[in-house]
Amino acid sequence: MGEIMNFVVWIVFGGVAGWLAGQIMKGGGFGLIGNVIVGIIGSFVGGFLFSNVLGLGAVGFNFMGLIAAVVGAILLLFIVSLIRKA
Repeated sequence: MGEIMNFVVWIVFGGVAGWLAGQIMKGGGFGLIGNVIVGIIGSFVGGFLFSNVLGLGAVGFNFMGLIAAVVGAILLLFIVSLIRKA
């Protein structure tokens, strides 16, 4: 049950993170729906980076998890916007 709950949490965080990343990256976003989708994917990226690479324990429904999701979403939005411009 823990694995499923973590997955659901990252989906929810991803939606919020995508919206926040779109607000932070003015002009680099893809509209509300696009940012939420990129945010969901970015939240998994951020969760992986914070937990496995940096060892910061960003798993679950906590402040560090939200920060990881937002950072991952911003990073992914930035990379995707670079690719889109090329």
